[in-house]
Amino acid sequence: MPVLDAATTAQLKSYLGNLRRPIELVATLDDSAKSAEMRSLVEEIAAQSDKVSARFDGTDGRAPSFAIRSDEGRAEAVFAGLPMGHEFTSLILALLHVGGHPPKEDAELLDQVRDLDGPLHFETFFSLTCQNCPDVVQALNIMAALNPNVTHVAIDGALFKEEVERRQIMAVPTVFLNGQPFGSGRMDLAQIVAKLDTNASARAAEKIAAKEPFDVLVVGGGPAGAAAAIYAARKGIRTGVVAERFGGQVLDTMGIENFISVQHTEGPKLAAQLESHVKEYDVDVMNLQKATALLPGSEGALHEVQLENGASLKAKTLILSTGARWRQMGVPGEDEYRNKGVAYCPHCDGPLFKGKRTAVIGGGNSGVEAAIDLAGIVAHVTLIEFDSQLRADAVLQAKLRSLPNVTIVTSALTTEVLGDGAKVTGLVYRDRTSEELHTVELEGIFVQIGLVPNTEWIKGAIDLSARGEIEVDARGATSVPGIFAAGDATTVPYKQIIIAMGEGSKAALSAFDYLIRQS
Repeated sequence: MPVLDAATTAQLKSYLGNLRRPIELVATLDDSAKSAEMRSLVEEIAAQSDKVSARFDGTDGRAPSFAIRSDEGRAEAVFAGLPMGHEFTSLILALLHVGGHPPKEDAELLDQVRDLDGPLHFETFFSLTCQNCPDVVQALNIMAALNPNVTHVAIDGALFKEEVERRQIMAVPTVFLNGQPFGSGRMDLAQIVAKLDTNASARAAEKIAAKEPFDVLVVGGGPAGAAAAIYAARKGIRTGVVAERFGGQVLDTMGIENFISVQHTEGPKLAAQLESHVKEYDVDVMNLQKATALLPGSEGALHEVQLENGASLKAKTLILSTGARWRQMGVPGEDEYRNKGVAYCPHCDGPLFKGKRTAVIGGGNSGVEAAIDLAGIVAHVTLIEFDSQLRADAVLQAKLRSLPNVTIVTSALTTEVLGDGAKVTGLVYRDRTSEELHTVELEGIFVQIGLVPNTEWIKGAIDLSARGEIEVDARGATSVPGIFAAGDATTVPYKQIIIAMGEGSKAALSAFDYLIRQS
């Protein structure tokens, strides 16, 4: 039975028309049903182009798996498992890049990849429901396609459970380099190369330090920052964006169904579209740069933003759009067992807990949605809510209460994460009514308790609320003339993508108005 439907097959055939050199698919199979599916997939791919051939005599240590090799015969990229779901795009790109089609990445970055010394053997554990995994898989496959010192295998954790248990992998994506832990969580090509190229940070600092002052400098590359940059650039003024990771928290968002006029999209896709739109304008984008201090200028003077790499940027006006991050519980054991049972993305890591006991901390919409999703995968879910009742929408609560493998605990405060040194074994919560302590034995904890603004670095420079949010007026102005702010880091209520975009646009218009009144 075909793995790909007719429309997907036609699309694949069209893409493979871009191959510039022959490639070979070498599969290692056993007698499992997944191997039969992989055989069909490999045969279907090979049938779409005369530049693709297939063999089924592979000797890889993992079955089912298949290598994509260039005409030089070296294994460039390997998939251990069926690269469907979120990873189907990774498969198409790996075929194209191994086949000589150039990646759509900055030329200077690709030169850095080609210059890396090796051997560098990467292993990435992914899940088919993980929206963070494709960026990592695709980046490492690009490296394997361009540099003969690099090899990469992408491993479906749900298919190779024994290896996942043995290597104590409890979050995806998890990357190993030459058998040692390299990183966990979303990483793009630039971030991976920066970790490998020890001189990259110094070179970036030197380039940044040489930049002339901006008319508008946007700090943060999420929806608010992207909108601000576009609106500022359209006014014809010198605009820069400095971001720790372009896309911000949108990159960690699964389904987006309330972005008006777009019925459904996913965070990584929207983030890529934001970046592409910004780069259509004359905007100087400085990604992977973390701001560490804000030095406001006196009236009429330049404002300065200091960066972690030692460089600094100056501008006539600033738009602060640093967003927010997942709030942590702040209890003993949470940091120790992060990615060892403590997780923050149920979509990404949920499949690794199939048949196990889990807890979700938080009874708002995100917490209840997480519990509903997990209930279809894991053995049991305990939802723990601090308040005396759940705060999620009524329809979500009704769905949750209908599930037989869910226990709801309200008026409860988690006080400790328990573990055996390698992984989570349980948690302790205090009943806020009786003050009694209870222990829940489990293997996974998913924290869904809201957001905290990324504003620690500007404390003391501008006015912040008691919650650490940047105080802004109706025009997005802060307490310092010439400094504006937008998005989830501000006091504007309702942290939504579409609201952040509107606030970013407003802040840019306010900054432009400020500039013309100063001249």
